[in-house]
Amino acid sequence: MKLNDWLQQATQQLKDAKIATARLDALVLLQDLLNKNSAQLLAEPDTPLTDEQVRELATAVARRKKHEPLAYIRGKAEFYGREFTVNKDVLVPRPETETMIELSLKLPKTAQKTVVDVGTGSGAIAITVACELHQVQVLATDISPGALKVARQNCIKHQATVDLQETNLLEGLELHADATILANLPYVPENYVINQAASQEPAVALFAGPDGLDLYKELFEQLKAREHRGYLLTEALPAQHHHLAQLARSYNYALEDSHDFIQVFAKI
Repeated sequence: MKLNDWLQQATQQLKDAKIATARLDALVLLQDLLNKNSAQLLAEPDTPLTDEQVRELATAVARRKKHEPLAYIRGKAEFYGREFTVNKDVLVPRPETETMIELSLKLPKTAQKTVVDVGTGSGAIAITVACELHQVQVLATDISPGALKVARQNCIKHQATVDLQETNLLEGLELHADATILANLPYVPENYVINQAASQEPAVALFAGPDGLDLYKELFEQLKAREHRGYLLTEALPAQHHHLAQLARSYNYALEDSHDFIQVFAKI
Protein backbone atom coordinates (compact mmCIF):
# COMPACT_ATOMS: atom_id res chain seq x y z
CA MET A 1 0.00 0.00 0.00
CA LYS A 2 1.22 3.46 -0.83
CA LEU A 3 1.56 6.09 1.87
CA ASN A 4 -1.08 8.43 0.44
CA ASP A 5 -3.61 5.61 -0.03
CA TRP A 6 -3.20 4.63 3.61
CA LEU A 7 -3.50 8.24 4.73
CA GLN A 8 -6.78 8.69 2.86
CA GLN A 9 -8.24 5.44 4.19
CA ALA A 10 -7.18 6.09 7.79
CA THR A 11 -8.49 9.64 7.68
CA GLN A 12 -11.89 8.43 6.51
CA GLN A 13 -12.03 5.73 9.19
CA LEU A 14 -11.31 8.29 11.89
CA LYS A 15 -13.86 10.72 10.44
CA ASP A 16 -16.47 7.96 10.52
CA ALA A 17 -15.61 7.45 14.20
CA LYS A 18 -16.29 11.18 14.82
CA ILE A 19 -12.65 12.09 15.43
CA ALA A 20 -12.51 15.84 14.78
CA THR A 21 -8.77 15.83 14.03
CA ALA A 22 -8.89 12.77 11.76
CA ARG A 23 -6.35 13.72 9.08
CA LEU A 24 -3.93 15.30 11.54
CA ASP A 25 -4.06 12.24 13.80
CA ALA A 26 -3.45 9.87 10.89
CA LEU A 27 -0.52 12.01 9.77
CA VAL A 28 0.98 12.03 13.29
CA LEU A 29 0.78 8.23 13.46
CA LEU A 30 2.64 8.05 10.14
CA GLN A 31 5.26 10.51 11.38
CA ASP A 32 5.93 8.40 14.46
CA LEU A 33 6.19 5.15 12.51
CA LEU A 34 8.39 6.43 9.68
CA ASN A 35 10.32 9.01 11.73
CA LYS A 36 9.64 11.74 9.19
CA ASN A 37 7.96 15.12 9.49
CA SER A 38 4.66 15.94 7.78
CA ALA A 39 6.33 17.90 4.97
CA GLN A 40 8.49 14.91 4.08
CA LEU A 41 5.53 12.56 4.15
CA LEU A 42 3.33 14.74 1.97
CA ALA A 43 6.17 15.19 -0.51
CA GLU A 44 6.48 11.41 -0.90
CA PRO A 45 2.88 10.19 -1.44
CA ASP A 46 3.93 7.09 -3.39
CA THR A 47 6.22 5.72 -0.66
CA PRO A 48 5.33 2.02 -0.20
CA LEU A 49 4.39 0.76 3.25
CA THR A 50 5.34 -2.76 4.28
CA ASP A 51 2.70 -5.23 5.46
CA GLU A 52 4.15 -5.00 8.96
CA GLN A 53 3.90 -1.21 8.94
CA VAL A 54 0.29 -1.37 7.73
CA ARG A 55 -0.59 -3.80 10.55
CA GLU A 56 1.07 -1.57 13.15
CA LEU A 57 -0.77 1.47 11.85
CA ALA A 58 -4.07 -0.43 11.79
CA THR A 59 -3.66 -1.22 15.50
CA ALA A 60 -3.04 2.46 16.28
CA VAL A 61 -6.02 3.60 14.20
CA ALA A 62 -8.28 1.06 15.90
CA ARG A 63 -7.30 2.49 19.28
CA ARG A 64 -7.90 6.06 18.13
CA LYS A 65 -11.30 5.12 16.68
CA LYS A 66 -12.29 4.26 20.26
CA HIS A 67 -11.34 7.85 21.19
CA GLU A 68 -8.28 6.79 23.14
CA PRO A 69 -6.13 9.92 23.55
CA LEU A 70 -3.55 10.17 20.79
CA ALA A 71 -0.88 10.82 23.42
CA TYR A 72 -1.51 7.40 25.01
CA ILE A 73 -1.22 5.68 21.64
CA ARG A 74 2.04 7.52 20.95
CA GLY A 75 3.27 7.16 24.53
CA LYS A 76 4.31 10.80 24.62
CA ALA A 77 3.05 14.38 24.66
CA GLU A 78 4.54 17.84 24.18
CA PHE A 79 4.62 20.39 26.99
CA TYR A 80 6.43 23.71 26.97
CA GLY A 81 8.65 22.62 24.11
CA ARG A 82 9.66 19.30 25.67
CA GLU A 83 8.52 15.75 25.09
CA PHE A 84 7.14 13.82 28.07
CA THR A 85 6.38 10.13 28.43
CA VAL A 86 2.71 9.51 29.26
CA ASN A 87 0.49 6.50 29.82
CA LYS A 88 -2.90 5.73 31.33
CA ASP A 89 -1.61 6.41 34.85
CA VAL A 90 -1.35 10.15 34.16
CA LEU A 91 -3.29 12.96 32.57
CA VAL A 92 -2.10 14.16 29.20
CA PRO A 93 -0.38 17.54 29.75
CA ARG A 94 -2.59 20.37 28.44
CA PRO A 95 -1.47 23.48 26.56
CA GLU A 96 -3.46 25.66 28.98
CA THR A 97 -1.24 24.48 31.83
CA GLU A 98 1.78 26.06 30.13
CA THR A 99 0.39 29.39 31.37
CA MET A 100 1.22 28.24 34.91
CA ILE A 101 4.87 27.94 33.88
CA GLU A 102 4.85 31.38 32.25
CA LEU A 103 3.33 33.04 35.32
CA SER A 104 5.65 31.24 37.72
CA LEU A 105 8.67 32.48 35.76
CA LYS A 106 7.46 36.05 36.30
CA LEU A 107 7.45 35.75 40.08
CA PRO A 108 10.15 37.51 42.16
CA LYS A 109 13.47 35.67 42.31
CA THR A 110 12.92 34.99 46.01
CA ALA A 111 9.81 32.99 45.06
CA GLN A 112 11.77 30.85 42.61
CA LYS A 113 14.11 29.24 45.12
CA THR A 114 11.77 26.48 46.34
CA VAL A 115 8.89 25.20 44.22
CA VAL A 116 6.41 22.47 45.11
CA ASP A 117 4.31 20.84 42.38
CA VAL A 118 1.27 19.30 44.07
CA GLY A 119 -0.30 16.42 42.16
CA THR A 120 2.52 16.18 39.66
CA GLY A 121 1.22 13.37 37.42
CA SER A 122 3.71 12.97 34.56
CA GLY A 123 5.99 15.50 36.23
CA ALA A 124 5.62 17.96 33.35
CA ILE A 125 5.22 21.05 35.54
CA ALA A 126 7.94 20.18 38.07
CA ILE A 127 10.46 19.12 35.44
CA THR A 128 9.80 22.18 33.29
CA VAL A 129 10.40 24.46 36.28
CA ALA A 130 13.59 22.57 37.13
CA CYS A 131 14.80 22.96 33.55
CA GLU A 132 13.81 26.62 33.16
CA LEU A 133 15.08 27.98 36.48
CA HIS A 134 18.59 27.84 37.85
CA GLN A 135 19.39 26.84 41.42
CA VAL A 136 15.76 26.00 42.18
CA GLN A 137 14.79 23.27 44.63
CA VAL A 138 11.80 21.37 43.23
CA LEU A 139 9.59 18.99 45.18
CA ALA A 140 6.73 17.13 43.51
CA THR A 141 4.00 15.03 45.11
CA ASP A 142 1.37 12.61 43.91
CA ILE A 143 -0.89 10.08 45.56
CA SER A 144 -0.52 7.63 42.65
CA PRO A 145 2.48 5.24 42.56
CA GLY A 146 1.87 4.74 38.84
CA ALA A 147 2.02 8.46 38.16
CA LEU A 148 5.24 8.82 40.16
CA LYS A 149 6.81 6.02 38.12
CA VAL A 150 6.09 8.01 34.95
CA ALA A 151 7.41 11.20 36.57
CA ARG A 152 10.66 9.42 37.47
CA GLN A 153 11.07 8.29 33.86
CA ASN A 154 10.61 11.87 32.71
CA CYS A 155 13.10 13.19 35.27
CA ILE A 156 15.71 10.82 33.85
CA LYS A 157 14.74 11.73 30.29
CA HIS A 158 15.27 15.44 30.93
CA GLN A 159 18.09 15.07 33.49
CA ALA A 160 15.99 17.09 35.94
CA THR A 161 16.55 17.05 39.69
CA VAL A 162 13.14 16.76 41.33
CA ASP A 163 12.36 15.30 44.77
CA LEU A 164 9.35 13.03 44.14
CA GLN A 165 7.16 12.10 47.11
CA GLU A 166 4.17 9.76 47.30
CA THR A 167 1.61 11.48 49.48
CA ASN A 168 -1.78 13.17 49.48
CA LEU A 169 -1.08 16.78 48.49
CA LEU A 170 1.32 18.06 51.20
CA GLU A 171 0.53 15.47 53.84
CA GLY A 172 3.49 14.57 56.03
CA LEU A 173 5.85 17.01 54.33
CA GLU A 174 7.92 19.77 55.86
CA LEU A 175 7.18 22.83 53.74
CA HIS A 176 9.46 25.83 53.42
CA ALA A 177 7.36 28.84 54.46
CA ASP A 178 8.32 30.85 51.36
CA ALA A 179 7.86 28.01 48.88
CA THR A 180 5.88 28.63 45.72
CA ILE A 181 3.09 26.07 45.36
CA LEU A 182 2.03 25.02 41.85
CA ALA A 183 -1.29 23.20 42.07
CA ASN A 184 -2.89 21.77 38.97
CA LEU A 185 -5.27 19.64 40.99
CA PRO A 186 -8.36 17.78 39.79
CA TYR A 187 -11.05 20.44 39.34
CA VAL A 188 -13.80 18.94 37.17
CA PRO A 189 -17.20 18.90 38.96
CA GLU A 190 -18.44 15.34 39.38
CA ASN A 191 -21.48 15.81 37.11
CA TYR A 192 -19.58 17.72 34.42
CA VAL A 193 -19.78 16.14 30.96
CA ILE A 194 -16.32 15.52 29.49
CA ASN A 195 -15.38 14.33 26.01
CA GLN A 196 -14.75 10.69 25.14
CA ALA A 197 -10.98 11.01 25.08
CA ALA A 198 -10.82 12.66 28.51
CA SER A 199 -13.11 9.95 29.91
CA GLN A 200 -10.27 7.47 29.30
CA GLU A 201 -7.87 9.43 31.49
CA PRO A 202 -7.63 8.70 35.25
CA ALA A 203 -10.85 9.86 36.91
CA VAL A 204 -8.97 10.48 40.16
CA ALA A 205 -6.92 13.11 38.33
CA LEU A 206 -9.99 14.84 36.87
CA PHE A 207 -12.95 14.96 39.24
CA ALA A 208 -13.11 16.66 42.65
CA GLY A 209 -16.57 16.73 44.20
CA PRO A 210 -19.81 18.55 43.37
CA ASP A 211 -18.17 21.91 42.62
CA GLY A 212 -14.77 20.55 41.55
CA LEU A 213 -12.97 22.33 44.39
CA ASP A 214 -12.76 19.58 47.02
CA LEU A 215 -9.01 19.09 46.71
CA TYR A 216 -8.32 22.83 46.74
CA LYS A 217 -10.26 23.06 49.99
CA GLU A 218 -8.10 20.28 51.42
CA LEU A 219 -4.93 21.95 50.15
CA PHE A 220 -5.80 25.25 51.85
CA GLU A 221 -6.36 23.42 55.13
CA GLN A 222 -2.94 21.80 54.82
CA LEU A 223 -1.31 25.14 54.00
CA LYS A 224 -2.98 26.74 57.02
CA ALA A 225 -1.40 24.15 59.29
CA ARG A 226 2.03 24.87 57.79
CA GLU A 227 1.95 28.67 58.08
CA HIS A 228 2.78 29.06 54.41
CA ARG A 229 3.48 32.65 53.36
CA GLY A 230 4.52 32.28 49.74
CA TYR A 231 2.76 32.20 46.38
CA LEU A 232 0.14 29.71 45.26
CA LEU A 233 -0.69 29.14 41.59
CA THR A 234 -3.83 27.16 40.75
CA GLU A 235 -5.53 25.82 37.65
CA ALA A 236 -9.32 25.63 37.39
CA LEU A 237 -12.14 26.29 34.96
CA PRO A 238 -12.65 30.05 34.45
CA ALA A 239 -16.22 29.61 35.74
CA GLN A 240 -14.73 28.39 39.05
CA HIS A 241 -12.34 31.30 39.48
CA HIS A 242 -14.66 33.51 41.52
CA HIS A 243 -15.40 30.74 44.03
CA LEU A 244 -11.76 29.70 44.19
CA ALA A 245 -10.72 33.31 44.85
CA GLN A 246 -13.30 33.51 47.65
CA LEU A 247 -11.98 30.27 49.12
CA ALA A 248 -8.42 31.60 48.93
CA ARG A 249 -9.44 34.87 50.59
CA SER A 250 -10.95 32.97 53.51
CA TYR A 251 -7.46 31.54 54.12
CA ASN A 252 -5.80 34.95 53.70
CA TYR A 253 -4.57 34.50 50.13
CA ALA A 254 -5.12 37.47 47.82
CA LEU A 255 -5.57 37.14 44.06
CA GLU A 256 -2.63 38.86 42.36
CA ASP A 257 -2.99 37.73 38.76
CA SER A 258 -5.21 35.63 36.53
CA HIS A 259 -4.79 34.41 32.98
CA ASP A 260 -6.81 31.76 31.16
CA PHE A 261 -7.18 28.81 33.57
CA ILE A 262 -4.50 29.97 35.99
CA GLN A 263 -4.77 32.15 39.11
CA VAL A 264 -1.87 33.51 41.15
CA PHE A 265 -2.45 33.99 44.89
CA ALA A 266 -0.15 35.51 47.50
CA LYS A 267 -0.42 35.12 51.23
CA ILE A 268 -1.59 38.31 52.86
